[in-house]
Amino acid sequence: MRVFANKSDVRPDLHQSRESSLLERAQQATEVLKQLNTPQPLPLNLRFLSRPYSELEVTLDPNEKTLWGFWKPSGPPSFTLPLLNDLNDLHRDVHKLFAQQDNGEPDPIHFYVLGSNLPGIFNLGGDLKFFLEKIRTQDRKALLVYAYACVEAMYNHAYGFDVPVVSIGVVEGDALGGGLECALCFNVLIAERGVKMGFPEAVFNSFPGMGAFSFLSRKLDPVRAQKIIMSGRIYTAEEFYDMGLIDVLANKGEARAAAQKYIFENRRRHSLLYAMNKVKNKVNGLTREELREVTEIWVDTALKIDPQDLRRMELLMLAQQRRLGHTHTPHMRRKTNQQPAKEELCAEIQFSS
Repeated sequence: MRVFANKSDVRPDLHQSRESSLLERAQQATEVLKQLNTPQPLPLNLRFLSRPYSELEVTLDPNEKTLWGFWKPSGPPSFTLPLLNDLNDLHRDVHKLFAQQDNGEPDPIHFYVLGSNLPGIFNLGGDLKFFLEKIRTQDRKALLVYAYACVEAMYNHAYGFDVPVVSIGVVEGDALGGGLECALCFNVLIAERGVKMGFPEAVFNSFPGMGAFSFLSRKLDPVRAQKIIMSGRIYTAEEFYDMGLIDVLANKGEARAAAQKYIFENRRRHSLLYAMNKVKNKVNGLTREELREVTEIWVDTALKIDPQDLRRMELLMLAQQRRLGHTHTPHMRRKTNQQPAKEELCAEIQFSS
């Protein structure tokens, strides 16, 4: 027997069903909107590219698996704390990126290239203004925090963040003091002809304490390393190339192209390059602890710099500022006709040209 329901029997159920369906859809839409309005963490492979670096420009070439970084200093072209923080943040993100990779998954980065966007200057070294302030106030803790941040960056460049990355330094301008220490720590160093390289610290009775001797003594030998550091002499890229400290000597304006060429020619040998870097680091025995212990000696030495040598450091800082045109800095002489000391002139001639 077939039973037919009349219209009054059906309508209430249909109406209730439609209301239920609309309510469920509204609830689902609300949940979606909540999710859209709630900040979600980006994947790690995008997070380090989206991080708002203040002193770095970072780009990733996925085809060549190359991470490019160029510092864009808002202040002096030196290793300021903001720049060091950017570098170490980037290094940590790269390490995390590799840590999240599944077994058998291709490595996201093979090469890491670092350089400067400031014409004619790679890096002029330590933050002299910061040094002067902390030495005069005898703030050992602040100097130690700075020094540890420096050697952490140097160690990561030398060891490729402890992941299968080959680091490449691109030097298109002068690399002095800590800037040269940074250049020397890369697995591969590319520099343009004519750029100046040296350690001016001896002028004010200090020494480069963020890896200079550790890297130079292993690349050359302890005797020549000490001679380069103690002399305070400014070398050319050609001279360092002849010593074997520079891997690729590029013509003026061609260092970045040389880096691209190196990556293209060695992209199939990446695993071999990385393996050889591991072998060199193992045999050389360079450790983070060594770098930290040496930089602690630098901190204690810096705190003992006398007022006359602090003046030389200040003159070097002012010469750097005049070179950059950041500010007009009149000579700090008590009398207008007073002549600067011979060593003061040497400092200015060497580092302002």
